[in-house]
Amino acid sequence: MGAPRASPLHAARAGATIAYGLSLVAVALAGTHPLVLGTLAVAIALAALRCGVGREVARAARLALVLAALIALVNALVVREGLTVVLRLGGAGPLGEVDVTAEALVSGLLLGGRVVVVVLAFALLAAVVDADALLRLARRASFRSALTAVLALRIVPVLARDARRMDEACRCRSDAAATGTARGRLAVVRALAAGALDRAVDVAATLELRGYAARRPAPRERGEPWSRHDLSVAGAAAGLAALALWVALGDAAAMRSYPRLEIAGGAAPAVLCAAIALVALAPLAARRGIAR
Repeated sequence: MGAPRASPLHAARAGATIAYGLSLVAVALAGTHPLVLGTLAVAIALAALRCGVGREVARAARLALVLAALIALVNALVVREGLTVVLRLGGAGPLGEVDVTAEALVSGLLLGGRVVVVVLAFALLAAVVDADALLRLARRASFRSALTAVLALRIVPVLARDARRMDEACRCRSDAAATGTARGRLAVVRALAAGALDRAVDVAATLELRGYAARRPAPRERGEPWSRHDLSVAGAAAGLAALALWVALGDAAAMRSYPRLEIAGGAAPAVLCAAIALVALAPLAARRGIAR
């Protein structure tokens, strides 16, 4: 999860930032108009650069693009709807006669684009939301679940260090050549799993002795006053949610793939995309970042 940096999304409270990211996802799921998806992708990319997490989001984008290409390919080969045949592949075994239509290809590309936008939005959230702040939101609903998640997040780096040390120890043995084989890797995994179980038993016993087994949910604490970053990010989330309803219920981003491609044109999609970009990027215009 994200480390503190000088950006409005890092400075805002976790609930507001999560609502912002989920609102971006809602707009992407509301429709598949290419202009809307393109605007969202650009807005998320600019937000990632403004928050200093461009590399993290770029790594997720590479994986998302591969997944989008697979979705487009499968949709073009499997979906038989559409009137504009662009490629005849003939018999393909259990698939029968495969005719690739322009409508199925474009629909697959747009579905893949939607997946890319959703992945980018969640990658941005993962990079800017603090893990501890996120878990504090859930402790009143389920204290034990929040505590378990905190311990799991904290122990993962410890287990990773243990795995590296075990691997280095195996390489120092006289039969070090066997460490690179599947049998050698299995031995490291087995030792690591045994160590993880031992750690889990020790932690559980310690928590039981300290009374966590009977711990009640934490009382409601008086929270900090809302800062200008909290208000701006929450306002952007509300605006994006309203735009998602506009996309889902209105005709500004209407699109129909089958039997022929029909995409809404005119000024309405341009106005909608301009509104999405303005609302999504407005909270990022603040020059001062983490200072509240």
